[in-house]
Amino acid sequence: MLTAIILTFIIGYAAIVFEHPLKLDKSVPALLMGSLCWALVSLGHMDVVDHHHHVGTLDEVLLHHIGKIAEILLFLLGAMTIVELIDLHKGFAVITNRINTTSKRKMLILIAILSFFLSATLDNLASTIVLVSLLRRLIPNREERLWFISMGVIGANAGGAWSPIGDVTTTMLWIGGKVTTLGLISKIVLPSIACIIVPVFLATFLKAFKGNLTLASDRDLEGKKEEEKLLSSRIMLLAGIGGLVFVPIFKAVTHLPPYVGMMLSLGVVWLISEYIHPEEDFDEERRESYSARHALSRIEMTSIIFFLGILAAVAALESVAVMGSSGELVGFLKSIAESLQEAIPNQDIVIIILGFISAIIDNVPLVAASMGMYTEPIDDRLWHFIAYSAGTGGSMLIVGSAAGVAAMGMERIDFIWYLKNIAWLAFAGFAAGAAVFLLFVN
Repeated sequence: MLTAIILTFIIGYAAIVFEHPLKLDKSVPALLMGSLCWALVSLGHMDVVDHHHHVGTLDEVLLHHIGKIAEILLFLLGAMTIVELIDLHKGFAVITNRINTTSKRKMLILIAILSFFLSATLDNLASTIVLVSLLRRLIPNREERLWFISMGVIGANAGGAWSPIGDVTTTMLWIGGKVTTLGLISKIVLPSIACIIVPVFLATFLKAFKGNLTLASDRDLEGKKEEEKLLSSRIMLLAGIGGLVFVPIFKAVTHLPPYVGMMLSLGVVWLISEYIHPEEDFDEERRESYSARHALSRIEMTSIIFFLGILAAVAALESVAVMGSSGELVGFLKSIAESLQEAIPNQDIVIIILGFISAIIDNVPLVAASMGMYTEPIDDRLWHFIAYSAGTGGSMLIVGSAAGVAAMGMERIDFIWYLKNIAWLAFAGFAAGAAVFLLFVN
């Protein structure tokens, strides 16, 4: 029966990877895979182990995993709603409309800085969407724009790696009790900075980033200015960003799970949005356009469903019991970790390989699997390196991260073009950051 579970996971994951050729939303195979893996565990009357690697009952183990998955999904739902509320009130225009340079080199540096810090505050997916919208207004020439968007993807992934709310994987590690906010920031921020500085430095020597940008037309610039006219833009930006930053502080003070702080932040931002007037002649008919209800309707719920399915499937692999090297029953993923340890004694090499794999396979299941494979204590060096490798390794291919997939979908970036022109820059950044981590992080 274990073979059937593994085959179900492999087939389901293959369907996710090839969702575009199959013309099938990735949420479908994720849901089927997650439910079928647990069904096979039940039908096969297989032993399962809990999070302490002790044999437990199926109901208790499944309930524990669903509870941990629900924490992540509630957190993401709140964060996505806040981001959508900011966007509805055109809050991001307060930042983006301040960029007026025409120098390609200066624009590159500004985009790198903006993507790096914006993704740490929002998340790498939301910051990429904001950057693509910005660059569409600033750089009408698509060939020029693709270079800057691609560098923005590298910056967004690097920025998301050192923040507990900057990437789904870091959020998973944070909520799962593997890292703390201060531990993650203090250990990963320098490698993440190296991960973006090196590609930007190398890119300044490329022809694509020399000279001046093709200027937007007067009509385009006028449309750009119009976006700042909402009365609520600045207030909603400050409220939304402040609410997201408050979540780690709330957890540190109350020691409650992060999703509780996110519930509080969402409630406050929602409250502000109910009473603020975005326009001079604001009336009840226009209120709905700027409401939290409208923001909720814009959330990509398929992503939430996808995470539910994929995390449930990984939880099944983590829980199903097999005989470990010590002769005791352990989870299947734990047994894989033991086998890897025997084959490759150096854990750093294993984690670097994980970074390369994350460029091919979505980093969410990889990190979920690693959480089931290793039992190191909170803020162990292992978890910090996993956060870095899984978060930034995906930049090496356009399909290797949520930020890259979003940019690819919005601008139809060609896979081969990115591989030829950007992959080596992303690799240089990943290698530089990994070197900084290995040299300076104990």
